[in-house]
Amino acid sequence: MDEIPVALREAKKTIKSSYITTNKVNIVIVGSTVAFLALAFFFFNRNSPQKSVNVNQTQPVETVENNTPTVTQNQTSPPLNQEEKIPDNILGHLPYEEAPQNELKAITNDGGIKLRQKAADKFLQMQTDAKTQGVILMPISGFRSIKDQEYLFFQVKEQRKQPTSKRAEVSAPPGYSEHHTGYAIDIGDGNVPATNLSTNFEQTSAYNWLKNNAAKYSFELSFTPDNLQGVNYEPWHWRFVGDTHSLETFYKARQLTTKLK
Repeated sequence: MDEIPVALREAKKTIKSSYITTNKVNIVIVGSTVAFLALAFFFFNRNSPQKSVNVNQTQPVETVENNTPTVTQNQTSPPLNQEEKIPDNILGHLPYEEAPQNELKAITNDGGIKLRQKAADKFLQMQTDAKTQGVILMPISGFRSIKDQEYLFFQVKEQRKQPTSKRAEVSAPPGYSEHHTGYAIDIGDGNVPATNLSTNFEQTSAYNWLKNNAAKYSFELSFTPDNLQGVNYEPWHWRFVGDTHSLETFYKARQLTTKLK
């Protein structure tokens, strides 16, 4: 018989309706799952950090100009407003303490010129060695007290009618002379006394000998041409720097980089 029985047709309707209902449920579940994943992906990307730009990209990158120089970790910059520390001085002369009398030794027969013990011994040895070569190193002035320096600075300045600044170019104010230390000495040429305390002394055999040999005995020229203290060139004025105390006296905290006057 070609016609489908009623019971069988009803069964097919039930199966078909059940199939449609199941498909609808599945579609809803899949759609909900996709929507949830999409929403989760959106919030994840929103909260995650931006990806770095590929250094090989060809598109130009807009930058903000910054005129402030970049300081690297190893770069050292000097402190701002740093100023050179200028030592105490008067008209270019530095302060020196007066040597104790019991530390002085005479270097002349009359005892009128003295130096500190070690400086005196070195000068006498230097004088003897120079004499063997026909050079006479004549001591003119050694240790001077502050009282002696008061006369040389103030009284002589008045006698010569010199301005104070002019006098300071050739003589230190009291308390500021290297001669106070007992390490400084003025030297002349015994064969040419007319050059004593004059720049002409540099033309004598005594000066040439000192220039070539004084360092061997730990003596050095104090006031070279164009010295930073602004004191006149004195080829006759030498100082002893042969022990720790003399080095500290003349060099500690006194390394000048600019002129004092």
